[in-house]
Amino acid sequence: MPRAVVVLPTTTYRATDFVRAAEGLGVDLIVASEEPPPFDMGDRYLQIDCADPAHAAESIMAIGDRAHIDGVVAADDAGVLVAALSATGLGLRANPPDAARATRDKGMQRDRLAAAEVPQPRFALFGPGEDVELAAGEIGYPLVVKPVDRAAAQGVIRVDRREDLGPAVARVRAIVGSSADLLLEEHMPGLEVALEGILRDGELTELALFDKPGAGEGPFFPETILVTPSRLDEETQSECSRVATAALSAIGLVHGPVHVEMKVTGRLVRVIEVAARSIGGLCSRSLNFGLTGTSLEALILRNAIGLDKPELRRELVASGVLMVPIPQRGIFVEMTGLEEVRAIEHVTSIDVTVTPGSEVVPPPEGDRYIGFVFARATTPQLVETALDEAMQTLQVIIE
Repeated sequence: MPRAVVVLPTTTYRATDFVRAAEGLGVDLIVASEEPPPFDMGDRYLQIDCADPAHAAESIMAIGDRAHIDGVVAADDAGVLVAALSATGLGLRANPPDAARATRDKGMQRDRLAAAEVPQPRFALFGPGEDVELAAGEIGYPLVVKPVDRAAAQGVIRVDRREDLGPAVARVRAIVGSSADLLLEEHMPGLEVALEGILRDGELTELALFDKPGAGEGPFFPETILVTPSRLDEETQSECSRVATAALSAIGLVHGPVHVEMKVTGRLVRVIEVAARSIGGLCSRSLNFGLTGTSLEALILRNAIGLDKPELRRELVASGVLMVPIPQRGIFVEMTGLEEVRAIEHVTSIDVTVTPGSEVVPPPEGDRYIGFVFARATTPQLVETALDEAMQTLQVIIE
């Protein structure tokens, strides 16, 4: 029986989906995470600290000394360096650790993209005590302030005027720490898209291109709706593929799942950021492959253990997901309108991912969602309409 390790940080939603995929494939799955998953894994659970990648990788490699491991995958950003270090140490196909590290450091990532002349926004990296107004003047307004090491729009703030720059920087530093480096980036107008894919020996298999209709213009940037297939014309979609492939090569990624976010302005496609993991949250449930509904997690595990099926393509129908944002800080009480949403045509399921009584924090301080709504239909527009209606129907009660 093939054996794989999945690295799961504390905040992941995806433990259940990876375990279910492994069972379906007949893969012996070991869960390496900061806290035990919400089900009993017995001796197939390994406690690690994703904040100490080297030590976590050593713990995984120690298992490899006792029992053969065929692949190591990361479910989320926090585990990508752990997976790269441990898989490389075990002699498995993996991303080079320095490439994985560049996906976790947006300053390093921007430098690599710039060196390879991959289209991206103008940017500047600045540390504590450096003249941020000088850097901002070179980029121009509006611009975006963001941390170099966060995901899910945490700490990302749009700034339109010079007088708002200082308060925005102070707010981001309050989230990530006063000594952290920050990025300034040109704010790019246009449509945001996300390419989902899998690399094998440097070759990209594109799995889906998501449109993000209604992607916010700020000042904060929580994601809401993703719909695939993209409604961009064929020429622009080809340019998205070209730019994404160039970005992956520039960073040095060669194996495993990838998620590339881009902005399309007319015919110009520019990279927002590249991740060495698959789409976040529960959004992977919006994707099925082949005639039997193979999950994205199953494709990722197949890739990790060398049983790729590149011929598997996304189902023919359109699909999408609504990530229900947190509207305000407080204690989550409930989300109402669930039955009404389930009755909306083309809505297939809804998952509430926050337990009543939990404290919730919206962006830019927070990085979580209340829940996820999924839809499938014959066209992307029908999917978007159903998810828009769901957004209007749901009411999030916070005290």
